[in-house]
Amino acid sequence: MTVDYRWVQTRLRELGFDPGPIDGVRGPRTDAAVVAFKRSIGFRARPYIGPLTLAALEPRPDHERVRLPWMQEAAKIRGLHEQRDTARLRRWFDKSVSWIDPRDVPWCGAFVATAHRLADPHIALPENPLGARNWRDWGKSTDPVHGATLVFWRVSPHSWQGHVGFYHGEDATHFHVLGGNQSNAVTVSRMAKERLLSSRWPDGVPVTGRRIHLTPGGVPISSNEA
Repeated sequence: MTVDYRWVQTRLRELGFDPGPIDGVRGPRTDAAVVAFKRSIGFRARPYIGPLTLAALEPRPDHERVRLPWMQEAAKIRGLHEQRDTARLRRWFDKSVSWIDPRDVPWCGAFVATAHRLADPHIALPENPLGARNWRDWGKSTDPVHGATLVFWRVSPHSWQGHVGFYHGEDATHFHVLGGNQSNAVTVSRMAKERLLSSRWPDGVPVTGRRIHLTPGGVPISSNEA
């Protein structure tokens, strides 16, 4: 199979993965970006590019995905790891949470808070945005759609522990969540739908997201066969 590496490099950069120069030449930096991208969507982390990887790189149809500023900000740092990229993560964090060391403190809430603050510097955040469950009543309620802030329970529904991230898509049993502190990095990971506690949207912002149907591997399922 022939791969258009110039197109692949362009898409990787748009999604927040650095492939090096956009020159159409497969090199170590392009391979590393492919590996990081595939790891972020749950694919086997290797530089091989096959039909499923190309499908996952394809832009989503405009009628399905709306460009939301907080999702664009979140996507810029996909692949960053709390150990390898500690300093870069701390520089990216909003000042309200930049004191934390992501190697020591769970940072899914910091990730969500920062993406929202970069999109809207005046947005009100939960009193303690680091607590995942503190996002449960933030903003306004919405159905789980692209861009929604999803809050999940951890350990048990009644535990104080939780996780928060952004709706990226869904399959039959799981939401695909763009979040931080997922395998110690910014990735898209699958979260069981039964764990969902709340789906939220910023106050004063129209809900424009749609449900995005994916295979368990993260490949879009076409909704238009015409």
